Amino acid sequence: MTKPAPRQARIARKTKETEITASVNLDGTGAYDVKTGIGFLDHMLEQLARHSLIDITIEARGDLHIDFHHTAEDTGIVLGQAVAKALGDKAGITRYADVALPMDETLTRVAVDVSGRPYLIWNVTFSRPKVGEMDTELFREWFQAFAQNAGITLHVENVYGENNHHIAETCYKGLARALRAAVELDPRQGARVPSTKGTLAG
Repeated sequence: MTKPAPRQARIARKTKETEITASVNLDGTGAYDVKTGIGFLDHMLEQLARHSLIDITIEARGDLHIDFHHTAEDTGIVLGQAVAKALGDKAGITRYADVALPMDETLTRVAVDVSGRPYLIWNVTFSRPKVGEMDTELFREWFQAFAQNAGITLHVENVYGENNHHIAETCYKGLARALRAAVELDPRQGARVPSTKGTLAG
């Protein structure tokens, strides 16, 4: 039996605002090495790696003296591009997945279609402007950037919750678990692309 090709990728991106490199291994163990300069974002991306079992390495340098916006958004861009590159033509993947992710008093639903057609539905609100030092409005910016560049349809809905840390964390953990299932190779699918069109290029 032919061994599947490694589903790994590395992306580097440099602008006047940020310089970021990211690498992923979709068939990893959840190992991570994340350095964005934003403590809470590092924590969320570590959760994403650990619970998706995708190995993630990110090193980002950005204009944090201005604010966190460029670094947060561009990290989503680069990580999304790395996932898209690692997926290749998406042959054999499960494609669809969803999860209801609880954390104490909070419940968040996440649904993913690895479709090649990027779209984000974000039904999440926060009662505070910051979690740690990170602006809560930047979570949507990160998810939008990731979905757009990974080429996935992504729906995120916080059903209920009070603690803003928990709300943010369930969004990332929910993405992790749904993404893990959606990019999993389905042995019944074989080498086929899971679409009657024969392609998931968009």
